[in-house]
Amino acid sequence: MTIQANVDGQVVEWTDKKRYLWIMGAIIPLIPLGIWGAYAATGWTAWWYFGPFFLFVIVPIADALAGLDPNNPPDELIEALEEDRFYRWVTYAFIPAQIGGFIWGAYLLGGGTLPGIPESLGVVEKIGLATGLGIVAGIGINTAHELGHKKEEHERWFARIALAQTFYGHFFIEHNRGHHVRVATPEDPASSRIGETVWEFMPRTMWGSLKSAWGLEAKRFARQKKSPFTLKNDLINAWAFSFVLWGALMLAFGWEIFPYLVLQAVIGIWLLESVNYLEHYGMKRQKLESGRYERVNPSHSWNSNNIGTNVLLYHLQRHSDHHANPTRRYQALRDFKEAPVLPTGYAGMIVATWVPQIWRKVMDERVLSHYDGDVTRANLHPRTAKKYLEKYGAGEVDVEGAA
Repeated sequence: MTIQANVDGQVVEWTDKKRYLWIMGAIIPLIPLGIWGAYAATGWTAWWYFGPFFLFVIVPIADALAGLDPNNPPDELIEALEEDRFYRWVTYAFIPAQIGGFIWGAYLLGGGTLPGIPESLGVVEKIGLATGLGIVAGIGINTAHELGHKKEEHERWFARIALAQTFYGHFFIEHNRGHHVRVATPEDPASSRIGETVWEFMPRTMWGSLKSAWGLEAKRFARQKKSPFTLKNDLINAWAFSFVLWGALMLAFGWEIFPYLVLQAVIGIWLLESVNYLEHYGMKRQKLESGRYERVNPSHSWNSNNIGTNVLLYHLQRHSDHHANPTRRYQALRDFKEAPVLPTGYAGMIVATWVPQIWRKVMDERVLSHYDGDVTRANLHPRTAKKYLEKYGAGEVDVEGAA
């Protein structure tokens, strides 16, 4: 479909070549059902572990084969493109599919049977199913991210529903009002530092984000001279969705499913925070003479134009434009030439984070190149700051917490 606009008497046209590929994102929640069909047809236990195989093998291969799409919509058509409701219905479709697939998975985890599954699943199969549900949950958090930034109230409630599967409702608050304010600074728990491994980053960002989200809501209610312990607290009402969803599933299918619900939630959260780790690794906004940080610009986020992961994650990899325009809808996000570029899409980069030596070899030189060899301009991890300063000949510099 071609979008047109009349600008100063001239017709401007643009065609989104990925238009119908975006539907693939809404199909992701159906992965567990696809696993059932494949297992029923073959009886192979390995099918229950298709979720991680899809994300960490098939998607990186798709990124390599499909290549890059650096094309931007014309500025004159941004508004018209955002008004095309096809794109928002793609994200809306994800929500019922996600919750339906989660309920279906809980039924099997609770001992349910289906054609091709005449007996209750064993522990190995249940763990595999939980990993698949977790992959869906992680991508569901990304859908919540897309919807949670929008001004429409119903879309923000959809975001809470998408987050219910992982019990990560505080992300809705911290990301919008915390991360977007502090991004690419040492104060941001969701911005990783050069020299920091993903395994160090995980506990720091998870605890820091939770603490920040509660603090933000507590301050909001303090300004109103009210207690934050109320359902009007956006953290509490978001978590209430999780309590209701998980409670209903355990009442329906038995408390025995609880460990698997926890497992899939952990996988979903780990997937989200792995993406957070990639997005701003080593990036740092410089301080001005006033003591405030410079405004966020495209140079503070890692970008990627790999089609496979971009379609899967609603253009999340065009992260620079997202931070510049948080309410802009995914189909209208643009690429910036001044943004640092990852060597491949997020899916493949997550695999690289699993081995810190590989990650540092791939990424550290890119960070240094981005800052013209001046490591003092990067966001340094306190534990490794001295080593990096000595290695790159930067001399002494004040690094928060580096003592």
